[in-house]
Amino acid sequence: MWNRTERNGPVVLLVEDDEDLREMTAQMLQVRGFHVLSAKDPVSAMMTCRVHGGTIDVLLTDLGLPGVSGGELSRSAAAVRPDMKIVYISGIPEDIAVKEGMIRVGSPFLAKPFTADALAATLRSVLAHSSAASSR
Repeated sequence: MWNRTERNGPVVLLVEDDEDLREMTAQMLQVRGFHVLSAKDPVSAMMTCRVHGGTIDVLLTDLGLPGVSGGELSRSAAAVRPDMKIVYISGIPEDIAVKEGMIRVGSPFLAKPFTADALAATLRSVLAHSSAASSR
């Protein structure tokens, strides 16, 4: 399910299977100027990638999703939207996620629990880095 309101900032596709956490994270982002498209699972996320008419700037995905890991989802989503940036969130420590092959070393990652400010700063950093790289 996605929010079809007027775009008011960078568009984030949030994928989180915990409904309360998904809603809270979406609110954190909206208050900080992001436009949030929410998905409860990888199937909903891929549908949003395919049918959303505008740009999706960042995929913000939990690593622990039902059926498919966030890492697998990000690879499928990148095939549909190659310009979309990826940020991972997880209760699994980053070093373990890397060691188990869920994400690559250096992938943008935010450990749960996180603050709203840390989340917004991580997303803005990824977006700023990508726009600086594309303007070279």
